[in-house]
Amino acid sequence: MSAGAASPVSVTVEATDGAARATTIATPRGTIATPAFMPVGTRAAVRALGTDDLDLLGPQVVLANTYHLMLRPGADVVADLGGLHRMMDWSGHLLTDSGGYQVFSLGPKVDDAGVQFRSTYDGSTHQLTPETAVDIQALLGADIQMVLDVCPPLPSPTAVVQAAVDRTAAWAERARRAMDERRSEGSTQALFGIVQGGVDEALRRQAAERTVAIGFDGYGIGGLSVGESRAEMLPALAAATAVLPVEQPRYLMGVGDPLGMLEAIARGVDLFDCVLPTRLARHGTLLTGAGRVNLRNARWARDDGPLDATCGCPVCARWSRGYLRHLLLVAEPTAARHLTVHNVWWLLRLVESARAAVFAGTVDDLIREVRANWK
Repeated sequence: MSAGAASPVSVTVEATDGAARATTIATPRGTIATPAFMPVGTRAAVRALGTDDLDLLGPQVVLANTYHLMLRPGADVVADLGGLHRMMDWSGHLLTDSGGYQVFSLGPKVDDAGVQFRSTYDGSTHQLTPETAVDIQALLGADIQMVLDVCPPLPSPTAVVQAAVDRTAAWAERARRAMDERRSEGSTQALFGIVQGGVDEALRRQAAERTVAIGFDGYGIGGLSVGESRAEMLPALAAATAVLPVEQPRYLMGVGDPLGMLEAIARGVDLFDCVLPTRLARHGTLLTGAGRVNLRNARWARDDGPLDATCGCPVCARWSRGYLRHLLLVAEPTAARHLTVHNVWWLLRLVESARAAVFAGTVDDLIREVRANWK
């Protein structure tokens, strides 16, 4: 980051297939083989799962939500409990977002200093600045933290998106200075900048160039998959990744649908996060090699087969569609756990397949295969 401050993150690019890449990200905690999907543990737990389930599933990184944790139980409480890793008893990597996405969804008061917002829990007023976002995430103790950014809704006028790019860049400089101070005191947390710019390719390039010029340990690409079409998203994404350094991680924020991830991998993205596999599971929708399956459908009531005959997860190995559908329809809490285990397992194995495809030079073939079943 700053002169003389060595980054705690390094990247080895092991194989490429066009723009797609298979890398190993090294951190003080260990290594992350990419492409990689990060399940979302909003409140320091992946919904419906325990840490023992995470041990079984084997995600390399779990994402936790700064906005929710700063409000409940409070970042100071998390710190007193030993930080997120100790509190969760999780030895894998953790990434915390800045809380900005959730804050901006609440219609906060925004100025150059930061954002002021009301808690969704008790209505209390809070302020988040680039510096306090760094401080709060330091208390949470994740391996990777994100800068505070401005995420405009789409569609938005060009002037609104440009203003978001400008303010995000200004805040990013302040966040980096705050992290530089912590780095000088021995912090080994990584700080990722965030590239905004909407679906405007020129603004995406500009935002990426400005963010890279500040200098971060890795780069998030935000403000996509927020309602725009795939045809709008992919050129904007490619415009950003074309500017981002080869030797640092690229993280597409909030994208987790199978085809969307593969198309982003083909454009050079390394990391993803999304609530999609857990949210779909709670509503009875399964990710399978044949596409989405709605387990509530009556056709599965007497089906004695697994959720996905090609899946190697422990749920598919043990229980039938008919039994799991029964648990779902009677609102048995274990249904959410079983279906979430399956969906997260399936998505983690998909990105493993994508990594293997990069080595084999068959990423386009994998995309065609998945596109045939996923829209």
